[in-house]
Amino acid sequence: MKLSINIDHIATLRNARRGKNPDPIQAAIIAELAGADGIVVHLREDRRHIHDRDVYFLREVITTKLDLEMAATSEIVKIACDVKPDLVTLVPEKREELTTEGGLNVIDNIDHLSNAIKELHSAGIPVSLFIEPENNQIEASLDVGADFIEIHTGKFANLLNEEEKLEELERIRLAAKYAKKYKLGVNAGHGLDYNNIKLFRELENIDEVSIGHSIIARAALVGLERAVKEMLQLINYGY
Repeated sequence: MKLSINIDHIATLRNARRGKNPDPIQAAIIAELAGADGIVVHLREDRRHIHDRDVYFLREVITTKLDLEMAATSEIVKIACDVKPDLVTLVPEKREELTTEGGLNVIDNIDHLSNAIKELHSAGIPVSLFIEPENNQIEASLDVGADFIEIHTGKFANLLNEEEKLEELERIRLAAKYAKKYKLGVNAGHGLDYNNIKLFRELENIDEVSIGHSIIARAALVGLERAVKEMLQLINYGY
């Protein structure tokens, strides 16, 4: 299971003072040197953390993989086609949300997502869809031409009851298996941290996890290099 680091909240800290530090570009380099398999950023419509300039600079310096999370809007699709990240992950987006609250409803947005994916594919960019662990959403993702899915793990991460947590983990496991049956790449993310990753690492058919907030929060205490290495240790060895 590979690990990509979401560095959005490095930009959140920078923007709190409308200054230049901490620099997301430097954070991406540190994360890569610490062993991360990729860097994730979410270019939101309101640019609340990552800015256009960040994305262009990241494209120049990242040597692993740049995963650009974004809504399927015409403006952001055009930017993605210009930047040419290694992967685009289409996500739902609301201005008032603190963080992404759930998966895309692919079933009700077939035409819109199909058109966006065609445009991204025309620029040579593979596309992932951030969805709930549901077979009908996986089937719809196939219908619109997605290359990957990213399973939303927020419900799993937020559940406190151990039995319910294991039930949600089983839903994720079955969804990943179903997606692999149709040759889709399978990523997962949202709310994963240094505790719940110990359970999550046992799942088969998950190619990569995307983790941001918990690693950046840990980095504030111990430094980014150590925070990334600690998560890699947990993913690879469980301790």
